[in-house]
Amino acid sequence: MKRFALILGLLAAASARAGAVETLETPNYLVTIEQRCAEGNVTCDDVVYTGKSKRSGKAITLRGKTLHATCADGVTPCRFQGYQFRSGKVRYIVGVDGSLTVQQGSKTLVNERGEWK
Repeated sequence: MKRFALILGLLAAASARAGAVETLETPNYLVTIEQRCAEGNVTCDDVVYTGKSKRSGKAITLRGKTLHATCADGVTPCRFQGYQFRSGKVRYIVGVDGSLTVQQGSKTLVNERGEWK
């Protein structure tokens, strides 16, 4: 019985580290987000974005982090807002509300809203 409990515990720990995968579908893009941090972490700096254009079929894979509003103390991360990724000077923001925004400096290249699948 102790072995069974130990094996169950190890499996649970391994799956918590495996990362959750989410998919966002917008009118022109299919985006998958994989968090590679252990379950229970408030923030995560090891998130993978894979975005694929429905028109061209081209895809890009980026690494990034979670975005959070700051608590009243001005330091502690509170409400989860989404994810942020960078490729050179281009910033990709995927919102918890299903928004996909791609910006280069002050210019918005993509601004779409989709549905989490």
